[in-house]
Amino acid sequence: MAGMLYLVPTPIGNLGDISIRCRQTLEQADFIAAEDTRVTLKLLNHLGIKKSLVSYFEHNKAQKGDQIVGRILAGETCALVSDAGSPAISDPGEELVQQCAAAGITVCAIPGPCAVITALSISGQATGRFCFEGFLSTAKKNRRAHLESLKNEQRTMIFYEAPHKLCATLESMAEAFGPDRPISLCRELTKLHEEVIRTTLAGAMELYTQQPPKGEYVLVVAGAPVIEEPAATTVDAKDRVRELMEQGLSRKDAVKQTAQELNMPKNAVYEAALQD
Repeated sequence: MAGMLYLVPTPIGNLGDISIRCRQTLEQADFIAAEDTRVTLKLLNHLGIKKSLVSYFEHNKAQKGDQIVGRILAGETCALVSDAGSPAISDPGEELVQQCAAAGITVCAIPGPCAVITALSISGQATGRFCFEGFLSTAKKNRRAHLESLKNEQRTMIFYEAPHKLCATLESMAEAFGPDRPISLCRELTKLHEEVIRTTLAGAMELYTQQPPKGEYVLVVAGAPVIEEPAATTVDAKDRVRELMEQGLSRKDAVKQTAQELNMPKNAVYEAALQD
């Protein structure tokens, strides 16, 4: 009988964030697949857990994925962990989940620490609709193209960024979104020096010309403002009805079509059409 794959989130800074269920899953798994076995070993030592570890990261995922799937099909249970946060979210795991799904293996994701949601909830930005964009490219051209594609995105946007790339990213964002776009810079989440800076892209750029960025960042950027088109007026309706009638439509059909085009009530359009 096939085993299972568990996706086990690990603390993004504060070791106290490991849940009872996550701990039990790590204890009960036959083996643990880890992004960096050295990082995971420190966590296991902290929890007092001794368990067989195999490495599973970006550069060996093709080979190791097949091996892990084979062991699960043979009846073993695997717990997948990344260095911090939820596996498969900007961390190894996406391909392994796909492989398990294709093989008919049950995959169970355990809720837990996730920098995306943590940052969004304290950002002060709109939380009703958002999109996660992960890490931007280190190549300037690709980074600008990515941001340019989001220029009119109205949902709140969330990015991960390392301190040594932050200033270049802020500059590219200001070019794409404008310097006045609101941003919340969430750094060192759940750690001793956790900080949230709520400002604009211009304000953030000015801040980090005075002090070097430190720590890992989650950038929460406000979406593009909604631009409402001006409502159609009775003059617009009158002119459009006349234009359609000159094209051969009856008054009734011209009023109906105008009401649909201008999103106006038919009776209002009809009254406008009767005006001198």
